[in-house]
Amino acid sequence: MDSSENRSTFKGKLGFVLAAAGSAVGLGNLWRFPYLAAKYGGGVFLLVYLILAITFGFVLMVTEIAIGRKTQLSPLKAFGVLNRKWGWLGKLATIVPVLIFPYYCLIGGWVTKYAAIMISGKVADAANDSFFGNYISATASPLVWFLIFIVATTLVIVSGVNKGIEKLSRILMPALLVLTVGLSVYVITRPGALEGVKYYILPDFKNLSVKTFLAALGQLFYSMSLAMGIMITYGSYFSKEEHIENAARQIEIFDTLIAFLAGLMIVPAVFVFSGGDKEALGTGPSLMFVTLPKVFNSMPAGGVIGALFFVLVLFAAITSSVSIMEAIVSGLIDEFKMRRGTATALVAIFGIAVGIACSLGFGVWSGFTIFGFSILDFLDFVSNSVLLPLVGMLTCIVVGFVIKPDAIISEVELNGEFKMKNFYVAMVKWVAPIFIFAILVSSVLQGFGIINI
Repeated sequence: MDSSENRSTFKGKLGFVLAAAGSAVGLGNLWRFPYLAAKYGGGVFLLVYLILAITFGFVLMVTEIAIGRKTQLSPLKAFGVLNRKWGWLGKLATIVPVLIFPYYCLIGGWVTKYAAIMISGKVADAANDSFFGNYISATASPLVWFLIFIVATTLVIVSGVNKGIEKLSRILMPALLVLTVGLSVYVITRPGALEGVKYYILPDFKNLSVKTFLAALGQLFYSMSLAMGIMITYGSYFSKEEHIENAARQIEIFDTLIAFLAGLMIVPAVFVFSGGDKEALGTGPSLMFVTLPKVFNSMPAGGVIGALFFVLVLFAAITSSVSIMEAIVSGLIDEFKMRRGTATALVAIFGIAVGIACSLGFGVWSGFTIFGFSILDFLDFVSNSVLLPLVGMLTCIVVGFVIKPDAIISEVELNGEFKMKNFYVAMVKWVAPIFIFAILVSSVLQGFGIINI
């Protein structure tokens, strides 16, 4: 049984970096980053995103990894160890993965279904206008694929940190990188793709605005699995022998590289398919499950490319769902001294129950809404638009003004000098909280349709 006294650890820095990168590289990299990059000036958005990643993203990631390693606990208990009066923040932070896990696994089931369709050579069926809508509104089929996905996730978690999470990450993350590079090269060498590449990469400063900044900041925040309890949990498994600063940089590089390559793969492909129509590049499920199957259906060898693409997406989805589930399971183990198998089973049962409700919300329960949101969209809004930035902002306040930045710096410097120490202090105390508050406000306003980013 895991405990703070006898806690599992990743076998090396590579295992930790791949697992953390696997968490960060998820559906947001593949269905939201390309759309935002294309919408907000191509190269301008990429430049803004890169600057934010090496500053803002770096500071938050170092903070969360250091909190986890310092306390050797998941967030549910970690904040209480740092400061007893702020223990409630750990509970708030744990609510985030609890809300995300069920619907993320449901979407993972959609991905699994599409991967199976593409592998079976039925790309034309998936390209039909009504296919996706008919599929998610059905009762039985989405639940079958959802159960397959959540069971696969559960099996990894019950296997433990080394034999489950680390082993999976060491296999899937290199494979994901190879697939992403290979598909990107294939797409950009297609006739007519060069215009799409230019549209994606070349900067268009007319689109540089406050919205560009907010879009890049919001995408970075969600993409890197920040304020979800995941990096704190994984940090608690990170060896005291390894250097946090270097590991955080490597995670950032991997995550940003995959996001960039996803855009290089998707934007030119849609550009060619639509004849240069910029409006054809949607975001979210419509891009992944409606537009791209049509793109693959129109390509030479589209069935093979579609199959490889959805296998890639499946790899990204499973490594992320594993990290989300582990953040919850680890909390139960720390708080209630449960055995890993018991904690995993409880989380799986909860995920299945709520995931079924999310699925039925597109079908027989479609008439039921919460403040105008479907069940899935409501859970997504509360977790991603409200709690995520709120927890991130409060974490910065705790570190900056309650336990003080030196508590984090001392943990980072266990293995050498913290080269960006002064920069870190300024960011975590003053800059990051203001930035995250901007994300919180813009996310809530966007959720209610007041603004559009």
